[in-house]
Amino acid sequence: MTVDSATPRRKPPHGSPRASSRTPQLRRILPRVLGNHALLILLVLIVVGFTIARPRTFPTSLTFQGILADKTVILLLALGLLFPLATNNFDISIGYMVALTNSLAMGFQIKSGLSWEVSVVLVLVIGLCLGFFNGMLIAYARIDSFIATLGSGTLFFGVANWYTGGLQISAVPPRGKPASATYLNLASNWLGIPKIAWFAALLAIILWIVFEYLPAGRRLYAIGANRRAADLSGINSRRLIIIAFGMSGLLAAIVGIFLAAQLQIGQATTGPDYLLPAFAAILLGATSVRPGRVNVWGTVIAVSLLAVAIAGLQQFGAQFYVESVFNGSMVIIAVGAAGYVIRRRVGAMRGSTESQSADVGV
Repeated sequence: MTVDSATPRRKPPHGSPRASSRTPQLRRILPRVLGNHALLILLVLIVVGFTIARPRTFPTSLTFQGILADKTVILLLALGLLFPLATNNFDISIGYMVALTNSLAMGFQIKSGLSWEVSVVLVLVIGLCLGFFNGMLIAYARIDSFIATLGSGTLFFGVANWYTGGLQISAVPPRGKPASATYLNLASNWLGIPKIAWFAALLAIILWIVFEYLPAGRRLYAIGANRRAADLSGINSRRLIIIAFGMSGLLAAIVGIFLAAQLQIGQATTGPDYLLPAFAAILLGATSVRPGRVNVWGTVIAVSLLAVAIAGLQQFGAQFYVESVFNGSMVIIAVGAAGYVIRRRVGAMRGSTESQSADVGV
């Protein structure tokens, strides 16, 4: 045995490059993980907390099915808002379009005697056309999206009240032909999960592919980042904005159809209550997964977070107004957090540009 082989190897000192090389990596990776997935981490903590606090009532299939049945509608509306918000435009009318399409979905069957298939197709076409109308107001009339959709939404709400006469259109009227049982079956479960939840999951996967991997989604994001630059690069921003609002109207119509089947009534007051939760979800989701821009999985996580938190609070005996207070608070927090993320990203980009300029000067 030689002297070198018998000599024990020394461990690198604490301050050596080998020992300290991992520290900068952790400092870079950890903030990024926390920043991109803070909502998911918070969701897991809330689920664990309510499960420990209410082990007999919270972690049950009944609670899970109730959350899916009540909150999937909000997810669909939030996914509909994803299209106009990606172009940096708001759609305030989406809740009022739900009110109108919900009334028409039931009214076409009860008042007009149409089959449920024809009624569904007509409502989908109407929702798409209403969305196109909003898009034309913004793309061609150059009206601010907030003002345009607020005005059109009020118009849609007035038409819904005129059509229903301020009354409910029941699926089983006192006299006349009731709504089709097949249509009402749209609100039933499949494999123990509401059919609307299956549809929302499939839609989320499709939209994730569209926005992350297809040119159409990238063009929508490009318009939202800088419409003038998008036009100069050859993107037809007017056409895409109209299509974006058309998709928003189409999803609002789908929600109206599902709500009519679930509630078995059509009424003008159904949709507006879903507007604030949908905006809370989409804006809160913009702070996660892809911080600084609206995205599909951030929206899904945000809806899940809001739904689980409210369900847990209700099991603790929270009053009926807690949901409105919670959703309103989330909107304020989400807007503030999204603004902070954007300012931080812009600052980081400026810092890297200045450092590169300094290196070139040296």
